[in-house]
Amino acid sequence: MVKLIAGEKGKGKTKYILDRANSEAKTTDGVIIYLDKNSKHMFELDRNIRLINVREYPISDFDVLMGFICGLISGNSDIQSVYFDSFLTLANLEDQDPAEAIDKMIVLSDRLGVEFIISLSLGLNELDERFREITELSL
Repeated sequence: MVKLIAGEKGKGKTKYILDRANSEAKTTDGVIIYLDKNSKHMFELDRNIRLINVREYPISDFDVLMGFICGLISGNSDIQSVYFDSFLTLANLEDQDPAEAIDKMIVLSDRLGVEFIISLSLGLNELDERFREITELSL
């Protein structure tokens, strides 16, 4: 399952997904991964959540990010959720339509049985209409 958290920059998406991840960590035995563009939020996350600073790896585009995600999941079958803070930045899609990338994330999530929670710096009106049903929050 994929859940989108949409909203313009500075509207509170990061705080929302940090709180969501921390709440999930209290109720699950599965592994939770939090992907971010830096390590700034390390001390805001529950100690059972694995924070990965994606910029420490040579991820140049969305396809490389997909390979990275597949590698993480293939190496640990206990991964239950992966949180993406600033997805468009992580995937180098900032000036592009993310629809194709989101479609691929949906397929990957369904195939692997891992939930993806994706923060996007886009207004709800900028998202393809078909993604509105998987939008958990729009700020």
